[in-house]
Amino acid sequence: MLNLAPLRLLTTSRGRKMTSTPKDITIIGGGIIGCCTAYFLTRHPSYSPETHRITLLEASSSSAGGRTSESIQDPATLADPTTASKKNPAHDGIAGGASGKAGGLLALWAFPSEIVPLSFRLHAELAKEHGGDKRWGYRRCYASQIDCRARLPPGFDNSLAVGTEPVRGKPEQRSKGLHKDHKTDIKALQKLGAPEDLDWLDTDDALAAYEEMSTPDKTAQVHPELFTRSMAQLAEEQGVKIVTGARVTTINKTADGKSVESVTFIKDDKEEILPTTDCIVAAGPWTTRLLPDVPITAARAHSVVIKTPRPVSAYALFTSIMLPTGFPTPTPQDARRKSTTIRPLIGQQIVEPEIYARPDGTAYACGPTDNAIELPLTSADVEVDTARCDDIIYQVSGISDELGKDGQVLAKQACYLPQGGPWIGKVDDTEGLVVAAGHTCWGIQNAPATGKLVSEIVFDGKAKSAKLGSCDPARMGALWR
Repeated sequence: MLNLAPLRLLTTSRGRKMTSTPKDITIIGGGIIGCCTAYFLTRHPSYSPETHRITLLEASSSSAGGRTSESIQDPATLADPTTASKKNPAHDGIAGGASGKAGGLLALWAFPSEIVPLSFRLHAELAKEHGGDKRWGYRRCYASQIDCRARLPPGFDNSLAVGTEPVRGKPEQRSKGLHKDHKTDIKALQKLGAPEDLDWLDTDDALAAYEEMSTPDKTAQVHPELFTRSMAQLAEEQGVKIVTGARVTTINKTADGKSVESVTFIKDDKEEILPTTDCIVAAGPWTTRLLPDVPITAARAHSVVIKTPRPVSAYALFTSIMLPTGFPTPTPQDARRKSTTIRPLIGQQIVEPEIYARPDGTAYACGPTDNAIELPLTSADVEVDTARCDDIIYQVSGISDELGKDGQVLAKQACYLPQGGPWIGKVDDTEGLVVAAGHTCWGIQNAPATGKLVSEIVFDGKAKSAKLGSCDPARMGALWR
C-alpha cells in the first residue's frame, strides 16, 4: 500500500535542486487543529503538490450537529457575506465540533507556555496575510473579570421560595467556568468601576467588583468556525484534498509494525483504504477511538449566540454571578433534564458563564461543562440540552439588557471539549504516526502553533519553531511499552 515512487528533484526559487521524498499524508479530523495542520503543511518549504499528497478526512458530513434546528447555521452571513469565508457546501462537516462552537479567545497568558507565544504571533500574521479581520473576525480585545448579582427574570420573584432561608456567606453551590484556572478568587477582586465603554453591562445595579485581566496587547479573538473554514479553504487551494463524511476506523501498519501503511475509513456505508506514509490524528476528543493509550477525555459544553441591538465593545468577560433566591435553578452537571418545568432556586448560587463580544454584532456566552451524555460517534450526533442553553440566557440576561430583553438569541449549541493535553508529536515508535489533540479550552488559541510544529515534524523530523515540552507524547512513553 505504500507509495514507493522514486525520489524527485525539486527546484527552489534560487534554482538550487533538492531531494524530496514522496509522502502520502493523511490528516484525521476536520476541526481547527486538523485544518491548521493542513494549512501549514502546504506552507512548509519542502512541500510540493507534485510530490506530496495530503488528504484530510473528517468523519462528519454535516456541521449542524450540536446546534438546534432554529439556530443560525452559517455565521458568515453575519460577519461578511461577500468574503471567501462564505460556506462551501463541499466542506460541510468542517468545524462541526468545538471548532465551530467555541468562544475564540486568544491570549498570551494561556497555556501551555511552550507554544502559546508562537501561536499568538501566528494568529496575528495569518490575519494580516489573509484579511482575517473581515474573514474570520480577528481583533484585539480586553479580558476582564466581574463579580455581580443577577436580577430576577420576568415571572420570577423571591416569593417563589418563601419559607426557605437564603444561604449566607459563601454559597455551597458553585458552577465553574471553562477558564477557571485564570480567574482571581472573588474575595480578592478589586471593587473598581467598569470602564466607560463597557456600557452594555448593568453596572449600576448588578456590578459588585471589576478587575482588568488583560489588555489588547496580550488578548485577541477570532470567530472559530470562520477561521477553521478559512484554513481549510486556503489549504485546499494549495493542493489538500478534503473528504467529509469519512470516518476512520483503523490506522494500519506494515507487517513488521514499525510504520504506518494506510488508514481504513467508511464513507457512504462503504469501506475504503487510503495509502498513508504519515498519519496525523487530530480528532479532538475522538482521538482515543484510534489511539486508546493517549490520555484524552471529553466534556460537553453548551453556549449561545445573541445578536445585540448595537455592536458592543470588545471585551471578554469572565463572570462570577450571584443568582438570588427565586432565580431559575441551573441544571445540575449530571442531569438529563427533559422536563420543561423550571424550578425556582432555593437559597443562592454562583455561576460563571463567560461572555465574548464579537465584531459581527453578536455576543457569545458559554456555561460549564457537563458529563450527562457520553461522546457520540461523530460531531453530527452531538445532542443539545436546551435547558442548559436557557440557563445561560437567564444568567447573562440578569446582568445585561443587551444580552437579555433587547437581544435576540441566534443559536443554542453544544460541543465536546478534549481534555488532558495538548499532545503534539510522534506516537510510540511507529514511523509516520503523529498525534495533535487534547487541546482543552485553548484549542483555538494554540491551533496555528500546533499546525506549524506538526508540519516540521512531518517534513523535518522534529519540531523547530518551539520546544514541545509538556506537549511531547514521549512523556507518555511508559504507556506504550
